[in-house]
Amino acid sequence: MSGVSVDEPPAGGGRPSPWVADVVLALAMALVIAVVVAAATEAEGRAEPGAYAFAAGLGALVLLRRRAPRLMLALTVFGIFAYYTAGFVPIGMALPAVAALYSAAELRRTGWAVGAGAVLLAVATYYRIGDTDPSAYLTVYDFLTNVALVAAAIALGVAVRLGREARERAAQIRALTAAEEARAADRRMQAERLRIARDLHDVVGHNLSVVALHANVAAEAVGRDDGAALGALDHVRSATSNTLHELRATVKLLRGRDGAPAGGTADGSAAARGNPARGAPGLAGIETLVAPARSTGLDVVVDVDVPPGSIDAAADAAASRIVTEALTNVLRHSGARHARVTVTVSRPGGAGTAGGSAGTHDDGLPAGDRLRVEVTDDGAGAGRAPEGSGISGMRERAHLLGGVLRAGDAPGGGFTVVAQLPARLDA
Repeated sequence: MSGVSVDEPPAGGGRPSPWVADVVLALAMALVIAVVVAAATEAEGRAEPGAYAFAAGLGALVLLRRRAPRLMLALTVFGIFAYYTAGFVPIGMALPAVAALYSAAELRRTGWAVGAGAVLLAVATYYRIGDTDPSAYLTVYDFLTNVALVAAAIALGVAVRLGREARERAAQIRALTAAEEARAADRRMQAERLRIARDLHDVVGHNLSVVALHANVAAEAVGRDDGAALGALDHVRSATSNTLHELRATVKLLRGRDGAPAGGTADGSAAARGNPARGAPGLAGIETLVAPARSTGLDVVVDVDVPPGSIDAAADAAASRIVTEALTNVLRHSGARHARVTVTVSRPGGAGTAGGSAGTHDDGLPAGDRLRVEVTDDGAGAGRAPEGSGISGMRERAHLLGGVLRAGDAPGGGFTVVAQLPARLDA
């Protein structure tokens, strides 16, 4: 009979060992039985040493309560029967078993406790009814006293067990809650890292592409056209300065110098909604965005029709980053001479819309104004080349806002990037 495994509290945890409580309970049980034995009247008989030995033995059985609660309960019941068989002074049937009944109920052996209590009550009732001594006849008081002792011991054990289990469940819930909060914080941090990586890829990659192109121009012009070489070096210096500024802003953001955590808001909305990093000019500064590309000789035509206040800051920042990355791809891969950037806001039922139902547009975006960003060039196109990290980053940026992005060769030659974004995230 293995009983129930009970975890010992750690040493130095501030609580006494459970065995200390068991020893105290055993001594208390033995003392109570001994006091009842000593209080026996002359009519009940004389208290003999054997009765006190039984009191000590019944108390000692309590020490088995943690490792073998059923064995302790069975030995206690048999010990009571043996006590009365030996003819010692009466001590009641329920009182000597109180500790055993309580321990069995506390250690998830409630059925055994109820059964043992029923056996004790049945035996006591049977012998009182069958006793020829008129004074030993069963009285309501005696019966109710025994029932009350049995019920109280079992109820107390169940209450103690339920209270302990409730505390354990509360501790488990707290641990699970803390673990979930830690996982949520990790997810927010990972999302913020991805956002920062996208921003660094867009800005630093774009500026380094410009630096590489102008460095080649300067290398070819040295000794033949010093003016062109100096102009190219000026562009290199400007691009590197912008890159360093962006890196400093990012490092400052990561260090949290403004008192806010690097992960954005407490609920992670900065990462989820694509809030711009510091230094993102937005569509209002689109001429600044395209200036490095123009400085390489690429003819960039800009057509922006975005009324003030018509789009959220998140959509504004995402659009500017998509334009930057799309132009970077033009400079790196296409060999184009001309590019066009078109940014418009379309409204359901108005000019330039694609129609659709009242709930959604036909392109799958939710109903409401949407921001369209299109970058085209007259270069060689992508052909069958696999999609690079630049296009993947643009597509991911659009998806974070609930938008879509398509990129591929244009029918008449060249390459086209088209992004459809919700103009307002709460639409």
